[in-house]
Amino acid sequence: MDKESTAPLFFVDDDGSTDAAIQATADDVCVVDEPPTLAEAKRLIPAESFHVDTATSLLYFCADFLAVGASMGFLNAVVHSDFYSQMSMPIQALMVAPLQVLMGFAMWCMWCIGHDAGHTTVSKNRAVGPAINRVVGEIAHSMICLTPFVPWRSSHLKHHIGHNHLTRDFSHQWFIREERDDLHPLIKASHATRNVQLPILYLVYLLIGIPDGGHVVFYGRMWEGQSLKQKLNAAVSVAVSVATATSLWMTMGTADFAVICLAPWLVMSFWLFMVTYLQHHSDDGKLYTDDDSWSFERGAFQTVDRDYGKLINRLSHHMMDGHVVHHLFFTRVPHYRLEEATRSLVRGMEERGQSYLYKQIDTPDFTQEIVRQFNDNWFFVDEKQIVRK
Repeated sequence: MDKESTAPLFFVDDDGSTDAAIQATADDVCVVDEPPTLAEAKRLIPAESFHVDTATSLLYFCADFLAVGASMGFLNAVVHSDFYSQMSMPIQALMVAPLQVLMGFAMWCMWCIGHDAGHTTVSKNRAVGPAINRVVGEIAHSMICLTPFVPWRSSHLKHHIGHNHLTRDFSHQWFIREERDDLHPLIKASHATRNVQLPILYLVYLLIGIPDGGHVVFYGRMWEGQSLKQKLNAAVSVAVSVATATSLWMTMGTADFAVICLAPWLVMSFWLFMVTYLQHHSDDGKLYTDDDSWSFERGAFQTVDRDYGKLINRLSHHMMDGHVVHHLFFTRVPHYRLEEATRSLVRGMEERGQSYLYKQIDTPDFTQEIVRQFNDNWFFVDEKQIVRK
């Protein structure tokens, strides 16, 4: 059995520093409209939910690795079959589309494992945990999902630190609907073309760096204050992604690379954007503008748990239906503990008479929901959703 360390109840940056701004307090007084503190929320959840078991984590990693490999191998076999080569291009597209969707979903599931690695919840072993998290992250994200692991980890952890803060939240951009006439013309043009953007938004996020900064070329706010050593460390992940993509492209050729790799990657990126968007957008969601109105706990309880259906929830490692707990304890609870931890949190909130603070939405029609939400709201929020000082 691993000798697991006890992770702190506060954020640990990738350079080992801590952010005391979200350190939990031990205040037991329940203010009706105030969410529980981290210490209070922790007591609502079983202690075993905070146990990170390296062997279990690696088992899930291996399972998803095999799923990606098998789906990619099958797709590759079909593309190189005599039957496929004899078909017209439209028929070929119809033949491979279901396999591309399947492979893209498998990649999304693997992305979720890399997500755990980014939060150090694949392993907490004092001796080898950091190395295990890094290797799993590089394989899952940099290689399989062509997402440079360390740059993504850096911006994503900043998202957790500033969740639902109007200006400090990373990974999301927020615009106040009533101020849309004052937006830059390029932003207005982006809003006007929003309905054709969904498949490529993650690519725009990684390459162009909207809104956080580039994850391949290092510029933008996510790199402010980063040392040369940190940038070189991040460059390793970029090199892994570029080398993987280049080797596949050169080996397969442009046409096969597009069919076997690029199309499933776009499916994966659609899943990623859809889940991320829907977990942080709801009709009654609130955004905070300053430290007097915002707190880590308030931001966490603006996160939305969504039920996509039991099978998809499980295959996606409870990324959707366990998101509130994840935002409360993002360096503590691994994905395979989220389901039970969420049930316990819900019971505890009911006992506290605060169940109304927990957001949960059944979303079985998730593809229709993201299209509807993005068309109706894009990145706009109403002024009434803004909590000011």
